[in-house]
Amino acid sequence: MTNERPTIYDVIIIGGGQSALSVAYYLRRTTLKYILLDAATLPAGSWQHAWKSLSLFSPAQWSSLPGVIMPGGQHHYPSRAETIAYLTAYESRYKFPVERPVTVTAVDKREDTFILTTTAGYYYAKAVVSATGTFSNPFIPHIPGTGIFNGTLIHSSQYREPEIFAGKRVAIVGEGNSGAQILAEVSKVAATLWITLQPPRFLPDDIDGKYLFDAATRQYEAKQQGRDYQPPSLGHIVMVPSVKEAKERGVYAHFLPAFDHFYKDGIAWANGQQEAADAIIFCTGFRPALSHLAPLGIIQPDGRIKTNNTKATGINGLWLTGYGSWTGFASATLIGVGRTARQTVEELSSFLQ
Repeated sequence: MTNERPTIYDVIIIGGGQSALSVAYYLRRTTLKYILLDAATLPAGSWQHAWKSLSLFSPAQWSSLPGVIMPGGQHHYPSRAETIAYLTAYESRYKFPVERPVTVTAVDKREDTFILTTTAGYYYAKAVVSATGTFSNPFIPHIPGTGIFNGTLIHSSQYREPEIFAGKRVAIVGEGNSGAQILAEVSKVAATLWITLQPPRFLPDDIDGKYLFDAATRQYEAKQQGRDYQPPSLGHIVMVPSVKEAKERGVYAHFLPAFDHFYKDGIAWANGQQEAADAIIFCTGFRPALSHLAPLGIIQPDGRIKTNNTKATGINGLWLTGYGSWTGFASATLIGVGRTARQTVEELSSFLQ
């Protein structure tokens, strides 16, 4: 029997992707004792699981985490492989204290200490930063008839490459960037249908991640000055090279509204229209991966947690980074997470003093 007291960290970061690394970058500048617990076996977070041809929608120069510019310059849109290499090197460069694979299954709090139940035992902290993102919680809307559909049904998180759909008829569901990019390459090998909840909206050719980064800066400055500023929507389609090429081929010229149900060989609408399909790829987004925070009792019916920027308002000592606009404009992107991470660490330092 041992009487050794458990280590109580000042901060535990849950996650190992771009948001977690950004917070760690600023924490390393403090005297706080911190650690990152990452469920993955390799660095780079969800980028390890994205489809092979995925590229950033902003040039390398404006797709960097704090401290290290991503190689590539002003006109190169980094690939998935390049992004993985960048994030892996970033973690190594700063020698962040990462433990993996460690999955956090539950977070609770007793008095002033958080207790994290994990696959590697218990961890304790005065403050917690949840940076688990959304990739592990894909969203597919409930549509009647799923059980009778004979074809393949996947979410974009399961998509890897178009070749397995060669010669088939494939419906791509979703009018965002992932839907447009996947449609662009699947349409080269298969007959495709594009299903959209809203009419798709394409940003002008000259608007990419750099523009969105500038918009995030303007929003931040406006907030500091007490002014209102509405940034452009991240849901609009950015004209990356693959999308430009597909648009020139006329791939996006026709789209269909959301369908009502499946039938044995495809999808159907209430007006009687039917379209045969061998496969459906749902590019319908993700929800925050927050199940580990359920014991705290602060998850709202919409699956989110009430925050003031990244700080949870329902419990002291908890911050959330990288989950979307509710944790900071563009905070789920490489271009936006740095600013929210810096503010998070400033608030953490103040809280722990």
